[in-house]
Amino acid sequence: MDGYFWAVLAVGVASTLVCVAAGAKGYGPNDITILSVAAVELTLLVYLGGSIVSAVAGGGPAGPAWEFWGYLLTALVIPFAAVYWSLLERSRWSNFVLAAVGLVALVMTARMNQLWYGPDLMNALGWPG
Repeated sequence: MDGYFWAVLAVGVASTLVCVAAGAKGYGPNDITILSVAAVELTLLVYLGGSIVSAVAGGGPAGPAWEFWGYLLTALVIPFAAVYWSLLERSRWSNFVLAAVGLVALVMTARMNQLWYGPDLMNALGWPG
């Protein structure tokens, strides 16, 4: 796993915890919860930038490139969709929608790492690949 994965892990879990706590307390979406999701988006944008630089420098995904870039672009859209939802539906339940962003970004980043590193990553982790 690379540093981008660990960054998304840290920011995504923190965002999820913030949003779940706010929802559990009965708060509607607020600056803190929306900014936590914005932090996930910013982390994903850094991931995008690093991936572009690496691809231009001659690297690239070991798996299907279309699948990697599709995951990355989808991951970048999800925070926007969740924030849009939370602005339309200003109830406590929107915080749970925002909470899902961090976990979804984490799962998608894990898959992107599998696609980028291919069997080498899978073998290093002891998974069948």
